[in-house]
This record gives sequence, C-alpha cells and structure tokens, in this order.
Amino acid sequence: MASSPHASLLDLAPVVPVVVLDHVSDAVPLARALVAGGLPAIEVTLRTPVALDAIRVIAGEVPDAVVGAGTVITPAQVEESVAAGARFLVNPGWTDVLLEAMRGAGVPFLPGVSTTSEVVALLERGVTEMKFFPAEAAGGTAYLKSLSGPLPQARFCPTGGIGAGNAPEYLALPNVGCVGGTWMLPADAIAARDWGRIEKLAREASGLSGTGPSGTDLPG
Repeated sequence: MASSPHASLLDLAPVVPVVVLDHVSDAVPLARALVAGGLPAIEVTLRTPVALDAIRVIAGEVPDAVVGAGTVITPAQVEESVAAGARFLVNPGWTDVLLEAMRGAGVPFLPGVSTTSEVVALLERGVTEMKFFPAEAAGGTAYLKSLSGPLPQARFCPTGGIGAGNAPEYLALPNVGCVGGTWMLPADAIAARDWGRIEKLAREASGLSGTGPSGTDLPG
C-alpha cells in the first residue's frame, strides 16, 4: 500500500482476518461477527469460486466492514475485485505488471514480500507498506526485526503461521502495523455458523494490541 495522508490499512486494527469462504450465504453474518468483535478490515481471499460474490455482498450489506481481496495475482483479478467492492488488495508476491495494475485501481494495496531485495525494490517504487509472507517460514520476527534497522521506512502486515500465541511478538515490532491470520475463524465454527464464537474470538484478537481500531477512513 503506497504511503497516504489518510488512515492506513495497517492501523485499522491489530489483526486482519484472512477469510476463505465456500458459501456466499456465510459472508454477511461472518463479516458482521468480525466487525462486532473489533476487526473491521476483512481480507477475503480469491481462493474459492464464490469469493468475488462474497466481497460484493459484504461491501453492500456490512457498511462498517472494510472488505478487501486477497491472493490477487493477476491484473484481471485486480479489476474484478475492485468492481465487486474491494476497498483494498493483498497479494502473496508482486511483479511490475501486477504493481502497475494495483496502482491504477484507486484503492490501497499490500504487495507481498519475503526477501530484503523485494522490500528494497518496492521502496524504490514508492511503496512503503507491504505484506510479509509467508511470515513464519520466511524468518518470522527475527527477520523483520533485522529489517527495521536498515529499512525503517518499510512497514509490514505479516501473514502465514501467525496465531494468538505469537501475534503479540509480531505486533511489538516497530515495523509491524498489524498481522493477518485465520485463528479467529475456526473451520468448525464456520461450518456450524457459530457467529457468536467467531465474534468472541475476534474480540480477543482485537485486544492483542495496546491501541484499538482508529476508524475506517481509507483512501480511495
């Protein structure tokens, strides 16, 4: 996500739920449960056939949610996601072609990185906010801490292998704005449509940082 004078996605809440939906009918109640629990920024991954429809209904029916699209890996997906109502874009890695498409989309974006060279390349292109993925496999908190010295202008949303147990370690780092994860979305709770349990887990996740949500005024 390029630098902006407006509120940053990284500052909306300490945790961005990474949602994989198989049924459109689950999208709205799930989003409402997450928002009620204090997690307004919701990443719906484009890993299932219903993902775009899920983004569309959340955008239309849950006004307090800041819904975005994840696993965006082609310019076509950029266009489709924004047309569906996505207010931010996230991808596991980036290319110049994909970066150009995201820049032109008019919404914030988090390009994925896992190496120092990728971070430097994005900084060279004016991008200071990134997804660090796969976080645990790519070096975890030790790696990110090492980056904070030479590259203090880069800020990250680490995702991949992060849960309630290690999220606070990431959030304590000066170059981490938030983390992405799925631990507040247990498969059995979604299958049972136990939205109350998901809201409870979301509330616990939203309290992992010392500062709460700062609003939903994203650029674009």
